[in-house]
Amino acid sequence: MAVLHDAVWLNVSPAFQEFNQPCLNFLSQSAYLSQYKYYLSLDEPLSFNTPLIWLHNYLKNCDYPVHLIGHGMSGLLGLLYARQHPEMVRSLTLISVGFYPSVDWQAHYYVQRQLLNCSQQKLLTQTVYNLFGFQCPPITKKLIGILKEDMISSLSPHTLYKRVSFSPGGVQVPLLVCRGEHDVVIDQNLWQGWSRVFKPCDRLWQCPNGRYFCHYFDPQKVGETIVNFWDNLLKSSDVICPADSLIYD
Repeated sequence: MAVLHDAVWLNVSPAFQEFNQPCLNFLSQSAYLSQYKYYLSLDEPLSFNTPLIWLHNYLKNCDYPVHLIGHGMSGLLGLLYARQHPEMVRSLTLISVGFYPSVDWQAHYYVQRQLLNCSQQKLLTQTVYNLFGFQCPPITKKLIGILKEDMISSLSPHTLYKRVSFSPGGVQVPLLVCRGEHDVVIDQNLWQGWSRVFKPCDRLWQCPNGRYFCHYFDPQKVGETIVNFWDNLLKSSDVICPADSLIYD
């Protein structure tokens, strides 16, 4: 029987829950996998402070450090938490998170809104293509609705008038950073920037032909990469990585 790892999937974007499920299903075959969900209420100020506190309270119930996984803004939450409480984290897996970790699909979308003279509907249609590839009109309409919902309900701090940034840099814990090969949000430069702060146990991985939601379209490849990363940590004596490569500009 394969070794089962203890892992927590982070989710601060309720509209994207269905895109996480295929990879969750795959990972559950190799891990004791739970989810930490934080859903922003309409009258709640945008801040990572509260979800970080709640995440810490949640993980204090674990008997030992766990593997954290997060996509996009959920990955940023994991990154911030691993910086604050490395003793609670066995490893951190980031999916579609760049070296400048506040960049997400919303930041990319709002920049395009300022640069391009077109309607919201037209730009959202183009955004669906950028994120998901070509889709038939009914599916495109559904995905536009999901993107609109994410702009309302997710923890992403960006608006049309302001983009928020967080300090780049690494973490003390082992780190795996995954990206889709054709992701227009997290481009090659944002992805490869992580190598500036990598430790011997860290790893970059690119999903062939993947986009921003590579874990949805190819859950097996993404899941196998994550599990292999965990397995290699078990075999390695270099599990606790030195922190001297961390930078916070």
